[in-house]
Amino acid sequence: MAGVDLASAATRSGLSEQVLDKLLSGRGIWPAVPAIVVLTVVAVIPFVILLSLGFSDIEISRGAIVSQTFSLDYLTAALTDSLYWTTFSRSFTLAINTTLLCLFFGYPVAYLFLVGGLWTKRLILVLTIAPLLTSGIVRIYAWLVILGGRGVVNSALMDLGLVDQPLRIMNTHWAVLIGMVQIHLPVMILPLIAVMSRHDSRLIEAAENLGASRFGTLGTVILPLSVPGIGTGSALVFTLSYTTFVVPQLLGGGNYLNAATMIYEQVVFSLEWSKGSVTSLILMVTCLAALVTIALVTNRFTRWTKGRNA
Repeated sequence: MAGVDLASAATRSGLSEQVLDKLLSGRGIWPAVPAIVVLTVVAVIPFVILLSLGFSDIEISRGAIVSQTFSLDYLTAALTDSLYWTTFSRSFTLAINTTLLCLFFGYPVAYLFLVGGLWTKRLILVLTIAPLLTSGIVRIYAWLVILGGRGVVNSALMDLGLVDQPLRIMNTHWAVLIGMVQIHLPVMILPLIAVMSRHDSRLIEAAENLGASRFGTLGTVILPLSVPGIGTGSALVFTLSYTTFVVPQLLGGGNYLNAATMIYEQVVFSLEWSKGSVTSLILMVTCLAALVTIALVTNRFTRWTKGRNA
């Protein structure tokens, strides 16, 4: 028996050394094991709990779950409720508009970084990264001061005689859109800069030597090569805009309802955990569907561009 115990101990020791060697070797899936464990704990398990709440009829007493039975009533009610369709349509439209505006304002900045000199590139990087070093709450409260009834915008318009009374900008869709674009713009610019910086400068020189104008080079060389950056930036901005809570809550006022604020009200105020879980599930599924669509369109356009230039 002692020999068997020694043999089993030696076997376990050998297996432990093999596992450790594989972890340190950097080959296979073993280096990703710690990340997989962390993601399982912080993402997969909470998702499973969330899923169980969404498909359960829960009885709560004194803040604790007393009973939990399987039910599809909440999912059916959510899919047939016009308020859900209106709320998610507003969230989706807001995310699309924010993404398009960030691309509209961010692409020229990335292009200027590509063609600019050393000091221009440094200045663009500083101005792009600096807002990320400031809390989003601080930037949102700055917009409260700027867009308020006696804020900078209304004061300037009234001093210039363009309006007789302050414009109602706060607590509107436009205030939310302005705040979203300003906050998420760096997230669009940085992927564009990263992709466009990898361009072979000889391609631009070749296009110019063949007689292409500055806009012709932009349309035929730079823009097609920057499609991966456009896709990455669009995916990031769309995800942040579609699931955001703080910006609509502060700049849109209490009457501005999007998917995230709906979840907050259902869970915190109404204590309807099952409804909040179903809403969260719908939000996640629609967001993943949009991200897959962006990835497929980006991949297809990239292949088409490579095939055309081949």
